[in-house]
Amino acid sequence: QVQLVESGGGLVQPGGPLRLSCAASVSGSSFSIYAMGWYRQAPGKQRELVAEITSGGSTNYADSVKGRFTVSRDSAKNTVYLQMDSLKPEDTAVYYCNADVALYSYPARRAYHWGQGTQVTVSS
Repeated sequence: QVQLVESGGGLVQPGGPLRLSCAASVSGSSFSIYAMGWYRQAPGKQRELVAEITSGGSTNYADSVKGRFTVSRDSAKNTVYLQMDSLKPEDTAVYYCNADVALYSYPARRAYHWGQGTQVTVSS
């Protein structure tokens, strides 16, 4: 059983900061977590990648957030963070955590898992 729980969303003024957290919990199996990341979905739009980080620490960002957002992870806590600075109204969306998890108990399997989403609203 894999569960991802996000926190940190809310209402922020344009130009302000916000930090999202996502903690992964796994029960009933030994496991490994590979890439973790953040996606977002605005009303009427498709879900899009915001940022991701591999287990080795390599990062990838959407062009629209480069220089403003920073993704990081604490592997000991199975947690990924998204520091969002200089927020813009167009950053308003539901933000979803994603993790690539391998479970080793029989039958071994590897899959992407999603959190429930957290709303980020940038408005004055």
